[in-house]
Amino acid sequence: MENKATGLLGKERILLSTLWIFVTLNYLYCDVMGLMDPNLLKKFLTGNVDGLIINEPFLLAAAVLMEIPIAMVLLSRILKDKINRWANIIAAFIKTAVMILTLFIGTTTIYYLFYAVIEIATTSFIMWYAWRWKTATTA
Repeated sequence: MENKATGLLGKERILLSTLWIFVTLNYLYCDVMGLMDPNLLKKFLTGNVDGLIINEPFLLAAAVLMEIPIAMVLLSRILKDKINRWANIIAAFIKTAVMILTLFIGTTTIYYLFYAVIEIATTSFIMWYAWRWKTATTA
């Protein structure tokens, strides 16, 4: 049943929010696994991981990138239809592109590749789903 106040079906908002939670947990646990990898941990401790200098500007950029899916958990539920649709498409596009790019930086471990496939598939689905949803004004 459609919610006339929000336009979008409540289930669409819940699904998008849930997908953002799912992908965020995958991002975070992949990062935790990286800290358990002795070879990668040694590089983190030197502050240089395959040519990436781990300093405050790098960590700020990483924080901004991680804030995108975290914010989308909430924004998917509260933004108005048109803005919500575009926010999901743009956020998912950014996260998909970044994940694809990371596969070409340094050495990719098998566990990282495993998570990357899940993350890319999830954000790609979010893009597709947001692109095709029907709102009250277009349905």
